[in-house]
Amino acid sequence: MDVKLAKPFIDATVNVLSTMAMITPTVEKPYIKKSNMALGDVTGVIGVTANDNRHGVISVTFSKPCAVHIVKNLLGGEIEDIIRDVQDAVGEITNMISGQARQKLVDLGVQLSAATPTVIMGDNHTIAHVTKDQIMVVPFKTEQGHFVVEFSMHG
Repeated sequence: MDVKLAKPFIDATVNVLSTMAMITPTVEKPYIKKSNMALGDVTGVIGVTANDNRHGVISVTFSKPCAVHIVKNLLGGEIEDIIRDVQDAVGEITNMISGQARQKLVDLGVQLSAATPTVIMGDNHTIAHVTKDQIMVVPFKTEQGHFVVEFSMHG
């Protein structure tokens, strides 16, 4: 997988989290994922389809402390229902990152349409990217914890 595909995800992630959640994440070195174990506790997943009939997945997985901090910042500190609020926030953040990254991917000749995000929660959950191709992982760290953005395409 071409590492230049990571840049749209990096730019979108930093922009969305800095403007929406007042968090400036630090990007770490992207790498190719070797397992389907989620790299955190809460994952937003969006299926995508390319204009050349390839299919893929974009996912954003947060550690618990990072997810809770993002929700507090999005909601101004008030969390009424932690599970629902985290699910809603992670789904929305994933949707915004996906949307901005997809806009930037057009410049690289990749045009994607996306489904509605799904949110998966739980310690040690798995995210099965149904592909034989590589899964790119872009890790980020914040003062409140870590998270990763993953992207795969196949077909």
